[in-house]
Amino acid sequence: MSPHREKILQLIKKEKIVTSSDVARYLKVSWNTADSYLKELLIEKKLERIKKRGVTLWALV
Repeated sequence: MSPHREKILQLIKKEKIVTSSDVARYLKVSWNTADSYLKELLIEKKLERIKKRGVTLWALV
């Protein structure tokens, strides 16, 4: 697993719920890059996506 994805999982364990923007700021990458990492973790069933009006939230499964 890439170091970025490990950092994402650590962040979510600490914060419980994050947005793609939170992850982008934390990793110092673009929003699109952060969203791609999050989607990979979603496919691997490590995260769940919670859609709210105007925002997507990410949490551990």
